[in-house]
Amino acid sequence: MKILRTVTLMAALAAAAAGASAQSPLTASKVFVEAPRQVFPLLDRNARLDMIDYFENGMTNTTANAMQGQSAVTAISPLSLSVKMTDSSSYELDLLPTAKGDTLVMLISTVATPAPDSKISIRSSDWRTDMTASAFTRPTLDQWLTDKGRDNKGEVEAFVPFLLISYSYDPSSEVLKLTNNTRQFLSSDIYETVAPYLLGEKSYRWNGKKFTPLK
Repeated sequence: MKILRTVTLMAALAAAAAGASAQSPLTASKVFVEAPRQVFPLLDRNARLDMIDYFENGMTNTTANAMQGQSAVTAISPLSLSVKMTDSSSYELDLLPTAKGDTLVMLISTVATPAPDSKISIRSSDWRTDMTASAFTRPTLDQWLTDKGRDNKGEVEAFVPFLLISYSYDPSSEVLKLTNNTRQFLSSDIYETVAPYLLGEKSYRWNGKKFTPLK
């Protein structure tokens, strides 16, 4: 009987621990720390923990990364975390609640060469499933054209070989903002020519399943 009671007690403790873990809210910090190394190849788990500790204790310390550079967490909230990875690159990690009651992870990576340009990835909270294609569609050049720009598309294509677009997300409004940074890498005379043809920004709202354009 003593053995049975011991086994029963151990089972109860294990169940309680599992229940506490299941009820523990998912935060951006937790997702950042537990992300696979290939998501943040310059930072191992201990480095990420140090960066969070520094930020939460009001310290300006940076952490050495795998490229012998310095990285730092620059902002934390329950649903969002920002990292300056190198002098020219940064990451923004955001949690997206879904209509099904679970959570997706959005990772925005931005490189500032020659002007800020972002890529977006949306995955399951365990990082295993890529949901990007069904949750967000990157706008094409045509979708960045103004009415006047559509009438002069050939001129735009001649002067603008590519668009550099930076992304930022506001968890409180659930709005993803895309900013056109074309002005930062074109000469002033060329930009003055194409400026009336291009939108300066676009916004999308998270609806629990995907990002939809705002008018």
